[in-house]
Amino acid sequence: MKDILHELEDRRRNARLGGGQKRLDAQHAKGKLTARERLELLLDEGSFEEYDMFVAHRCTDFGMEQNRPYGDGVVTGWGTINGRMVYVFSQDFTVLGGSVSATHAQKICKIMDMAVQNGAPVIGLNDSGGARIQEGVDSLAGYGEVFQRNIEASGVVPQISVIMGPCAGGAVYSPAMTDFIFMVKDSSYMFVTGPDVVKTVTNEVVTAEELGGAITHTRKSSVADGAFENDVEALAEVRRLVDFLPLNNRDAPPVRPFFDEVDRVEASLDTIIPENPNLPYDMKELILKVADEADFYEIQEEFAKNIITGFIRLEGQTVGVVANQPMVLAGCLDIDSSRKAARFVRFCDAFEIPLLTFVDVPGFLPGTGQEYGGVIKHGAKLLFAYGEATVPKVTVITRKAYGGAYDVMASKHLRADVNYAWPTAQIAVMGAKGAAEIIHRADLADPEKIQKHADAYEDRFANPFIAAERGFIDEVIQPRSTRRRVSRAFAMLRKKKRSMPWKKHDNIPL
Repeated sequence: MKDILHELEDRRRNARLGGGQKRLDAQHAKGKLTARERLELLLDEGSFEEYDMFVAHRCTDFGMEQNRPYGDGVVTGWGTINGRMVYVFSQDFTVLGGSVSATHAQKICKIMDMAVQNGAPVIGLNDSGGARIQEGVDSLAGYGEVFQRNIEASGVVPQISVIMGPCAGGAVYSPAMTDFIFMVKDSSYMFVTGPDVVKTVTNEVVTAEELGGAITHTRKSSVADGAFENDVEALAEVRRLVDFLPLNNRDAPPVRPFFDEVDRVEASLDTIIPENPNLPYDMKELILKVADEADFYEIQEEFAKNIITGFIRLEGQTVGVVANQPMVLAGCLDIDSSRKAARFVRFCDAFEIPLLTFVDVPGFLPGTGQEYGGVIKHGAKLLFAYGEATVPKVTVITRKAYGGAYDVMASKHLRADVNYAWPTAQIAVMGAKGAAEIIHRADLADPEKIQKHADAYEDRFANPFIAAERGFIDEVIQPRSTRRRVSRAFAMLRKKKRSMPWKKHDNIPL
């Protein structure tokens, strides 16, 4: 019996060594953690239960039968994050470059199936050279099986991808279908075709970092939701994100103890709006002053900065926040901000996370670039996302709400539940000057008359009271009381039940 136990420990020791000590040292030399070290940081201490430690590939071509390391380049299993269950896989670059074989993919598929069956998030730590060329179509079939499980798990359990090394070719499409993607600066990259192929086909010379690095994907492409300095910071932030999310689409978002007064008054909000309507202010200040303990987890912070998305807590409960940012493009909606916000709204709706919307939007960004780029269809995505969302929706208009953008930003007409406005709100078809120039175009040659018409229009429409008279605004509130009013609104809506007409699925304008 002792001999068998010794053999078991020897086999486990070999499996934990991955590609061998020399390759583990090379991984450390690059400033990267190993697959197992990453899981130790991500999960609660001692909580990881590993599956399929002794799985090995079955390829016999190109001499592969001589090299069959345990684990086949991926560590899989489950554990807990702050006591809540998650399923994980961590690709091991020290074993055949973390390349994906048929058995490697089967290991990932097994834990994804278990995650859906048992209702817990899936977190993938990606560090792979791509498909294992020696296995040919078997490797591609493995990828296809993983893709199908990404699709089936979407909207059922949260899926989080952390890119901690290379992720190229077909491998990028699995993370692309997950809910959140995070990258590590200077050591991770994602692209469909690498720099060498790009140079051959287009004659462009570009580095891997420029083509698919963390900065590129967080600021330009919007593929990634966040970028962090190193493996340790990335894993710590994933732990923080998981604390905001429900385990599955039938589970309520977690509630944690809070030490902030619900009826806390923020007198500074009474003066946050500048007297000059053309001057900006920082919407993040409002978000932080409304949230429990000023805790805000922002999603896609570096992309489309004219709109803010992220998670806060109110009375200890998770709330998704969407807010126009007057500091960037005056808070206008455009193609990028519409896509960013629409995807976030749909995620919150899928997982029963209530939505809080702060509105200060002068309209959609004008210009040929926007029109040629399809702002009509992209703007419709956000409109569609808000309209189909059945979670509790509370909206606060702080200043401008002009034109179609007023409708799009969770208006009462899109079945928002509670719509508040500050006394500084201006709800109208357009700004006073533009309206006066259209209505009184006969007086365009006389600037004084146009100004008088603009002042008259502003007095009549640049306030929240016309909308309040129509019932489109439920209440005009004092800015200082925003936290209390919003918290009470969500408390009132906790048992909300609303369903949409039966359909196989909708046809959102993608």
